[in-house]
Amino acid sequence: MEVIEVQFKAQRKEFFRNAKALYLRTGNYCVVQADRGEDMGQIISLTRAEAGEIEADMKEVLRHATEKDVEHLKEIRTKESEALKICQQKVAEHKLPMKLVDVECQFDGNKITFYFTSEGRIDFRELVKDLAGVFRTRIDLRQIGVRDEARRFDGMGMCGRRLCCATFLKDFEPVSLKMAKDQNLPLTPSKISGACGRLMCCLDYELEYYKDLTKDIPKIGSKIRVFGGEHRIEKVDIFNRTVILSDAEKNQVEVKLEVLQEELRKEPGAAKIEKNDAVEKSEKNERNDRGGRNPRNGRNGGKDRPPGR
Repeated sequence: MEVIEVQFKAQRKEFFRNAKALYLRTGNYCVVQADRGEDMGQIISLTRAEAGEIEADMKEVLRHATEKDVEHLKEIRTKESEALKICQQKVAEHKLPMKLVDVECQFDGNKITFYFTSEGRIDFRELVKDLAGVFRTRIDLRQIGVRDEARRFDGMGMCGRRLCCATFLKDFEPVSLKMAKDQNLPLTPSKISGACGRLMCCLDYELEYYKDLTKDIPKIGSKIRVFGGEHRIEKVDIFNRTVILSDAEKNQVEVKLEVLQEELRKEPGAAKIEKNDAVEKSEKNERNDRGGRNPRNGRNGGKDRPPGR
């Protein structure tokens, strides 16, 4: 059976069954089943799936959209801005700590969804009653995160292209500060934060590539014995594939990454990392934690956990 991916307002996408075997093409509009009614969106992809691969509750495409349907959809988008203003007034009247982001009206008018962000949970039952009295339809208030907010508004990233979340990303993967550290990126918030104010999703794209290139290279700050002496790794430049080493007299030398990797493979015993007192103390504490002698919950009381999104 043919499965259709349909895009609605603000890059909201869903899959539908073409149970009626309609002749559908990407770029065209169609009317589909929705929650207690009908909705309308644009077809963005077509694919084939076996009967066992399709979920039993997947909704289906009802019909082709007519020119009259397209005009009606434009009228709905105009009314949505008015609905947003009314909802903002009601939020102010109820003094609710929430920020309205967007509003989306279902094509048949059976439901209006208001999207908002907030620091915590909101009791908006009275607000829903007021809105239902004004619009005379089903009201859905949906709390979203700042990443979803950026997706709905769309925009340009610092790379000069459209936001990934608004184009091809379907799900948000966890992104941590450690990903930026592993790629030797500057930890300046303005350089590693996206339009949403959180860490950029693209920090995860090339992480495995960086890890693969540096898997045989000790971490920055490590002391190793190579090229007949003791050196400290000062910097690893992945793009130029070079490593900056410094000797005991603070003299620095630039070495090709492949040359250093070959040196480490050639003399693994001579390339042993020197451990200073601080490292040895840290490893001792870690062994104690694993042995159950340290009553704290995890290493350093959980302080070593990387930050979340």
